Amino acid sequence: MKTFSVLIIDDECAIRSGISVSLSEAGYLVESCATGRDGLNRALNGNYDLILLDIKLPDINGMEILKTIRQKQLDTYVIIMTGFASVQNAVEALKLGAYDYLSKPFSSDELIIVVNKAIEHKTLKDDNLTLRRQLYQKYDFNKIVGDHPLIKEIFAAISKVAPTDSTVLLDGESGTGKEIFAGYIHTLSRRASRQFIITDCNTFSDSLLESELFGHVKGAFTGAIQNKSGIFETANDGTLFLDEIANLSLEIQGKLLRVMENHEYKPVGGNQVKKSDVRIIAATNRDLQTMVENGEFRPDLFYRMNVFPIFLPPLRERRSDIPKLAYHFLRLACKNTGKKVDGFSDDAMEMMVNHDWPGNIRQLKNVVERLVIMSDQAVVNYNCLQNHFEINRHSEKGSVPSTLAELKSFKRDLLRKEYDKVEKAFLQKALTAENGNISRSSLRVGMQRSNFSTLLKKHHLSITTNQNPALTVTK
Repeated sequence: MKTFSVLIIDDECAIRSGISVSLSEAGYLVESCATGRDGLNRALNGNYDLILLDIKLPDINGMEILKTIRQKQLDTYVIIMTGFASVQNAVEALKLGAYDYLSKPFSSDELIIVVNKAIEHKTLKDDNLTLRRQLYQKYDFNKIVGDHPLIKEIFAAISKVAPTDSTVLLDGESGTGKEIFAGYIHTLSRRASRQFIITDCNTFSDSLLESELFGHVKGAFTGAIQNKSGIFETANDGTLFLDEIANLSLEIQGKLLRVMENHEYKPVGGNQVKKSDVRIIAATNRDLQTMVENGEFRPDLFYRMNVFPIFLPPLRERRSDIPKLAYHFLRLACKNTGKKVDGFSDDAMEMMVNHDWPGNIRQLKNVVERLVIMSDQAVVNYNCLQNHFEINRHSEKGSVPSTLAELKSFKRDLLRKEYDKVEKAFLQKALTAENGNISRSSLRVGMQRSNFSTLLKKHHLSITTNQNPALTVTK
């Protein structure tokens, strides 16, 4: 347990001694000094949790010391002490940033109460700042890469809804970053210093999920050997992110609706109603409106969830962000692996931008990480990307697309892959027939020379002109 440090700045020896004894007996680490200059020097160069500062000092006015401490933005609480108590002095000290005010003479009990209160407040503030820093590190705005107009619209919407307690529904395909956006909403909310709890509704069976959400009492079911708190109790005053909300059964949906509307719930097997004040952020990759029409999702819960919907676009609808995302993940992968990869060749990046990315940002991140691990070159080129790109895995046995988007992507990528082979062979055949002469080769096949040369660059083909012209591949 931390021992808190206190600095006493007072010119009266008896007061310094009395305060030192009282606070030392209360478990504080105490230092003291008799002049303002000495006290200010220690305050600026030491690391104190609290300063007890007399206003009337022989060399410097205590208010001037308080001003200097606040100007330096020291993370130290200050309690002013004076024998010349007045409302004006108290108001001025508090305006300058003092935490509290003690009028001399004061008893040991009064001193301990005020000091304990200040330390408790400072501890709570420090804990909140630490939690906020941890949240910002995990759900930092800078980790949401992109400046596509659709992303800018999302940020604008989040800036408006985050400070409220309104329910947010994040709608988007798998891998579009719903958890990151949910965390970002929480960090901008008034609940940022409280719990942010993530629950995947697809992970548990109905019975287990009910127990996870609402807790259970001892003996509620086989194996319930003691009372267990649920997520709604743990997340009280915080934010609960319910991922894959469409997977909830109709029974669980009804119980969730009750707690959202009345802030009340019962643990499994219990009779006592409990209260919970939780902000809900939900996410889905399915069309809830269609599920309502099909009787798979409660309409009342849907309307309760759909207070502030935010659609997260798939990566194929924000292709202009792919280069930025790719380089962002490249830097992360290099940092994590200790490897040095400078970037991507133009044709490799073109291939990445043109891919549909059915797995969205998550898939892009995994592909880039794999490329960094496998790459032995400073730049990821077209051939390297082809060798390790996930689209080449689709043709393996058992890898059957599961959605229309994946089927279209598979078709497009398969055609591109096979077509590239034929196109490269086509160029080689034309050049061989004309002994490597580009002008005659392009004329032979009916193409403009510039277009023919562009295709040669695409396939990394060049002509070596010696006695026997030969076709070479450049990398």
